[in-house]
Amino acid sequence: MKKKLGAFWQDTLYQGDALALLPVVSDGAVDLIVTDPPFAIDFRAQRLNYNRKGSNVIEGYREIPEEEYGEFTRTWMAEAARVLAPTGSMYIFSGWNRLRDILEGIDAAGLTTINHLIWKYQFGVFTKKKYVTSHYHILFVAKDPKQYTFNKIDHYPEDVWVINREYWKGRKKTPTKLPPDLVRKILLYSSNTGDLVLDPFLGSGTVAVVAQQEGRHFLGFEIVPEYFAFANECLQKR
Repeated sequence: MKKKLGAFWQDTLYQGDALALLPVVSDGAVDLIVTDPPFAIDFRAQRLNYNRKGSNVIEGYREIPEEEYGEFTRTWMAEAARVLAPTGSMYIFSGWNRLRDILEGIDAAGLTTINHLIWKYQFGVFTKKKYVTSHYHILFVAKDPKQYTFNKIDHYPEDVWVINREYWKGRKKTPTKLPPDLVRKILLYSSNTGDLVLDPFLGSGTVAVVAQQEGRHFLGFEIVPEYFAFANECLQKR
């Protein structure tokens, strides 16, 4: 039987703006948040990034204006901190461009950074006059730095993760799809069977799909109707 979480049910995806939906999630209901929010870098979904055909990239990506990104980040992170359980934690993906806003948002929300992880992938966007960026930052933060889930599944867990992007050659995809192996690693380290995992910026739905595969409950929000439909499709194909 599904559990009610304020206005929502667990193991369900919802289409809408995270800034409007997060405030109606119950206090302390979520064990782990894993999310890849917009980066405010004027990202264009149909660019031929990562050697893919633009026709295979689902349109509709919603970017946040640069001048609004700080307030946007502080707003959603404050709500994320509220919905986390006392022992809850969060993983936030960020590019380097707006990393300062992410770090300031973490501090403003009263969360504690446990680790600053680097995800190194196999290829980046081609550049002519600067180094190619082929990594993301992942901020691992906790509500209570003395109480949070950390399953030491590796003897020597390092803070640089080398995990390849997926090519998905010839298949439809969202422009910023996370590899399932990356999400799975996060879930195994920082959640337990039966925990509730939230992704307020769902995108392709990878967090929900992997959570279901690993015996976790999930909740996801996505503002773009096309991405929401794609995420539900991926969940049903699991």
